[in-house]
Amino acid sequence: MDNSLVTRSRNKCWFVFFFLFVSWYLLLYGIDWSSVPGIVTTSTYEENSIESFRPTSIPPPTPPHHENVNVSFNSNSSSINNATTIDATKNETRSREDESSSNENDIVVPDLVELEKELEPLLRKNEPKKEEKKVVKIENQGDNKGQKTCEGRYIYVAEIPSKFNEDMLKQCNLLNKWEDMCQYLVNMGLGPDLGNPQRAFSNKGWFTTNQFSLEVLFHNRMKQYDCLTNDSSIASAVFVPYYSGFDVARYLWDDFNTSMRDAGSIEVAKLLEKKPEWRTMCGRDHFMIAGRITWDFRRGIDEDTAWGNKLMLLPEEQNMTILTIESSPWNRNDFAIPYPTYFHPSSDSDVFQWQNKMRRLRRRVLFSFAGAPRPQLEESIRSEIMEQCLVTRRKCRLLECKDLHNKCNKPVHVMKLFQNSIFCLQPSGDSFTRRSTFDSILAGCIPVFFTPGSMYVQYIWHLPKDYTKYSVLIPEDDVRKKKVSIENVLSKIPRSQVAAMREEVIKLIPNVVYADPRSRLETVEDAFDLAVKGVLERVDVMRKEMRQGKNTSMVFDEEYSWKYYTFGTLEKHEWDHFFLRTSKQKY
Repeated sequence: MDNSLVTRSRNKCWFVFFFLFVSWYLLLYGIDWSSVPGIVTTSTYEENSIESFRPTSIPPPTPPHHENVNVSFNSNSSSINNATTIDATKNETRSREDESSSNENDIVVPDLVELEKELEPLLRKNEPKKEEKKVVKIENQGDNKGQKTCEGRYIYVAEIPSKFNEDMLKQCNLLNKWEDMCQYLVNMGLGPDLGNPQRAFSNKGWFTTNQFSLEVLFHNRMKQYDCLTNDSSIASAVFVPYYSGFDVARYLWDDFNTSMRDAGSIEVAKLLEKKPEWRTMCGRDHFMIAGRITWDFRRGIDEDTAWGNKLMLLPEEQNMTILTIESSPWNRNDFAIPYPTYFHPSSDSDVFQWQNKMRRLRRRVLFSFAGAPRPQLEESIRSEIMEQCLVTRRKCRLLECKDLHNKCNKPVHVMKLFQNSIFCLQPSGDSFTRRSTFDSILAGCIPVFFTPGSMYVQYIWHLPKDYTKYSVLIPEDDVRKKKVSIENVLSKIPRSQVAAMREEVIKLIPNVVYADPRSRLETVEDAFDLAVKGVLERVDVMRKEMRQGKNTSMVFDEEYSWKYYTFGTLEKHEWDHFFLRTSKQKY
């Protein structure tokens, strides 16, 4: 009996002790004292109070880019959160909820471990905000692409009639005799979504882009350019949105006379010459896109049987900068920029993820070639290349493009071949350059060239001057005369050098792709960005020369344009023999 009384008395004492402890705890942590008149709390006190309870075992706060992780709090941690929240209105609402929830739950005295668990989410929630402010401050001080000043970068878009651009797209079925271009003009010129067949691509950003759709793609990118201006007087350059490639393509075949082929180019030239912005530099600050190879615009004679039109030979256009997918090594007013590829990223992460994917691939083939012979061209070495590939079947893979229904017309087959190859052969075809070159770079495959005219003197704004870092050059004369084995040359390159070259190729991927015009990359500069930068720098040089009464960049012998623009000198060079024009060359 006595024992039971003693036991009950002891239990009552413990109950009173628990009740007092819990009451003290709720008074201290469950009430927002900052909302009580006459009582002032400071953020310093709150931070010190939290710091005093910080256990050394709690890991560092999650970086700002992990802030999307959801964290759920129990009723006790919600109470602690209310004690350190500044917003009084929210605290009153939360405190009422906490009081009701504390009445419903069992009362438990938290020990130190429990308190650590309760405080950890609170500390994690507060500290990343401080980190976030620091990161933003650092980013603002950096040289981010989207935060560059527009000084020296303003571009004015010339106003020309819509029949020279948008109206052509309304008659897209007439833009190419051999295939319907309408299918390639969807998605702002990117073409239909390609998807990810055979897991050869990414899940997004891949399109069936036509190699001659650069004018539409570039124009749509220009509409998103961050330094456009309606005031031509402050513009550093003037963009002319003339779809010259689509214009001439309508008349390249059949019996169209030279007057029909030249009409659009001549009319645009006369329109530009009459505009006030033209007089500022006589058109030397103007630039445009010609989305075909340069030879389609350089008809030197007025005969109906001659190829192309004479856009690039007009006096007005000779002053302008014309961007093409292949330029002339012997002329000064056109500059090559990359062919459109199938990849059009919409974010920096799209680019980085694809680069990492190309780094992880196992490449089982030493070299490969995708293409067709050119029996009608006496100087072509494609037949010799294909013969060497067939002889070394264990080390070479050949994807022969025989007709319009071959596998070369399906991007998945070309990209799978290049992704499986260490080296990709890129001989000249009907002209110096190939779209295939950019497909191989996109696949992380080291390109092998047979003349510097295929790459090194072409895309001077987009590629390193030291071509040995990312490619191999085997002189075409050596192949033609059977003096060299492609397999032997490539097999002798040390593995460490091959790995370094492949990494350099993968780093070049952003330089040769055009981002989706419906989005904007943050820090990555793509082919469009580098092209615009190249134009602005060229115009700036000419503007300074005009102010000084000089004309250095316009008076050198055009025959050595490749040498002047690539190396800045006209002295003798080891590549001189590659650019000796003969009567056999159509260009």
